Amino acid sequence: MVVYENAMIAAAAETTQVADFVAKRQFAPMYIWLDIAFLLVFAGLLLWRRKTMTVLVGLAAGVLYFAVDYGIFNLALHTRSIEGGSMFWVLLWMSMSYGFTNFAWIWLWISKDSHLFEWSLLILGWWFCAPPIVQTLVARFAPDQADHPIIIQRTTGAYHGWMALILFVGYLALIIWNLAHERRSQRVNIPWLLAIGVLVQFGWELGLLIGGIRSAGLGLQETLKPLVVNSLLETNLGMPYVYVIFLAVTARYTETLSKRTHPITMLERLAENNAECVTH
Repeated sequence: MVVYENAMIAAAAETTQVADFVAKRQFAPMYIWLDIAFLLVFAGLLLWRRKTMTVLVGLAAGVLYFAVDYGIFNLALHTRSIEGGSMFWVLLWMSMSYGFTNFAWIWLWISKDSHLFEWSLLILGWWFCAPPIVQTLVARFAPDQADHPIIIQRTTGAYHGWMALILFVGYLALIIWNLAHERRSQRVNIPWLLAIGVLVQFGWELGLLIGGIRSAGLGLQETLKPLVVNSLLETNLGMPYVYVIFLAVTARYTETLSKRTHPITMLERLAENNAECVTH
């Protein structure tokens, strides 16, 4: 009996170890300031193109990211650790950076913006170009930052299961909705949402990985796990809920926050969105 119990405990520990992994970032402080400059440029371009709702969605997402990352992951679950910086300020920047960029980009995708290619190129271009730019500038103007980088990491075992549950429930609801509606115009385009949810996260995970920021100093398996698992799970889990919010808001308001001349129902907005297409 004792042997059996020990075997069960060992198996459970092994399962936990497999499910858990470290998501780590290492970067010079200069990276933060250059990224803030990019965020200001990005937000300015959105406002120039009268994407007021998109900017507000991005800001709200940044606040939500910070509440989850600092409040839950750090304070409640104690999964965060940091070297060389302030946990509060670094997480505030990270949350606003990726929260704003991710969800502004998602909103542009969902709304099938006519300049989606340009917005996507801008965001992906920055994610891929920022690390080597920072490395060059640090080597030239602030070599001490290379010796004293900020290292921040988190483990995932305490919450990825809950994230998976949220993801499953959200997409299950969409599947049931589609099965209950025969007219194609009234069905949610699930492949489109999946593509957005996976590719947005994959884009910045890959950018961080190639730039040497993500999983620096870790082995191949520990490096690839965040890329694959986070891309499938972390941003993607919110897509069904974000889409419902999108339908509810845009059924009554335009991108400039003015009321639609003729407000429509969410079902009508779904059909309208399905009929829209990305043009370039």
